[in-house]
Amino acid sequence: MGQPTPATGDGWWRSAVIYQVYVRSFADGDGDGTGDLAGVRARLPYLAELGVDALWFNPWYRSPMKDGGYDVADYRAVDPVFGTLAEAEKLIAEARELGIRTLVDIVPNHVSDQHPWFRAALAGGPERELFHFRPGRGEHGELPPNDWQSEFGGPAWTRLPDGDWYLHLFAPEQPDLNWAHPAVRQEHEDILRFWFERGVAGVRIDSAALLVKHPELPDVTEGRDPHPYVDRDELHDVYRAWRAVADEYGAVFVGEVWLPDAERFARYLRPDELHTAFNFSFMSCPWDAARLRRSIDDTLAEHAPVGAPATWVLCNHDVTRTVTRYGRADTGFDFATKAFGTPTDLALGTRRARAAALLSLALPGVVYVYQGEELGLPEADVPLDRIEDPMHARSGGTDPGRDGCRVPLPWAAGEPHAGFGGEPWLPQPDGWAAYAADRQAEDPGSMLRLYREAVRLRPVFGDGPPTWLPAPDGVLAFARADALCVVNLSDTPVDLPAHSALLLAGGPLDTAGRLPRDTAVWLRA
Repeated sequence: MGQPTPATGDGWWRSAVIYQVYVRSFADGDGDGTGDLAGVRARLPYLAELGVDALWFNPWYRSPMKDGGYDVADYRAVDPVFGTLAEAEKLIAEARELGIRTLVDIVPNHVSDQHPWFRAALAGGPERELFHFRPGRGEHGELPPNDWQSEFGGPAWTRLPDGDWYLHLFAPEQPDLNWAHPAVRQEHEDILRFWFERGVAGVRIDSAALLVKHPELPDVTEGRDPHPYVDRDELHDVYRAWRAVADEYGAVFVGEVWLPDAERFARYLRPDELHTAFNFSFMSCPWDAARLRRSIDDTLAEHAPVGAPATWVLCNHDVTRTVTRYGRADTGFDFATKAFGTPTDLALGTRRARAAALLSLALPGVVYVYQGEELGLPEADVPLDRIEDPMHARSGGTDPGRDGCRVPLPWAAGEPHAGFGGEPWLPQPDGWAAYAADRQAEDPGSMLRLYREAVRLRPVFGDGPPTWLPAPDGVLAFARADALCVVNLSDTPVDLPAHSALLLAGGPLDTAGRLPRDTAVWLRA
């Protein structure tokens, strides 16, 4: 796989804490009920106090918003609901003055059906070659060209009035691009340069393993190898070209790469490709010491041959919030249906989420914090008539969708709409103000204060890998530099290992000085 190369720029990204901003739900600066760039700019001091190194923004581009902005109509314009390009440039500059870098989201697999290319393609122009149009099967072309299924449910094909079908691995409003066409590749390299020239420090790549398709678009038959559209070898040429562009600007990439094969996953992290990729095995682990340790060990082993830092994340805009997931007696989680078997105990989920925060922030590599996790927000129940996520409609209502983790943040307990701004685009649950940032900032025992202190103290763990320490069953204990992290996932309190000082605790020790269940501590060796 080659030898690791020196870190890009000053290597800040190798151990960064990166905060994910879902702009639509972060803060509303103009009172229209939708989060915007003005709201983010007003909250930059909050983010600086939290101590994060960078912000990753979900798409803020011009879009019909059929999939929360992941249906991009114009990559070089900010959607008016969020603000303007000039305001985005100000935000990038103002954040950098506070020591906070900016990462933007790129969605290379598809565009909006309102994108100029697709509209020209529908009109019969040569742009048709930039997508995947095919005649149907069946006597009259009435059947889709193949058996591919949309990630959102149903066929991955939509038929047009002229009889042809077009491919969309996601919603029908998101036609897939043809990455075999040189114009598609050139356009995306130009888009990267456009944002790097505006001060963006990095890019998160959406659905990074899906871009390239088998030229014949064959059926997905059981056991087909290689897969006709997942993790195809041709992808690596795309990302090598992207890396050359990023290196011109000292910028970095993080890829959304869901692959079960560790060796295939690591290929994306070779020194001339992506800098990092999301680690989803850790996020999807149940609250089980053996499973978590195995995930940690496997993750570090996967990254070691290519010298790339691991990434750790507990939640994002597509996943049920951590407090709710960990509040289940059975923490097994089905990402396809977001289904659990038992009711949520929020007190239990909160204890575990606090412990998981200390665990992830003590590990080597990059940590991503989804907005609201630092407030301990649970998943919200969104009324059926207010759900906007296309996953809900495409599944026939069997999938609740992802809006429950996207409900607008509570900022001020005593203000209307908990200080978010205007009446939120998704309704905030009753009692949402109890999680407000201003209230938590004054409470030494709050989740917000825990995150602030953990981010501040994180450098005590140094740069090296963890050394596992002897520990009772159900307990994770490791050392890095001269600091220890201990997490008790067992059913009973446990004694702490020998140490010189208690640095930070996710909750109070018991009267005997032992670590209670579902609690973590950081110790000085």
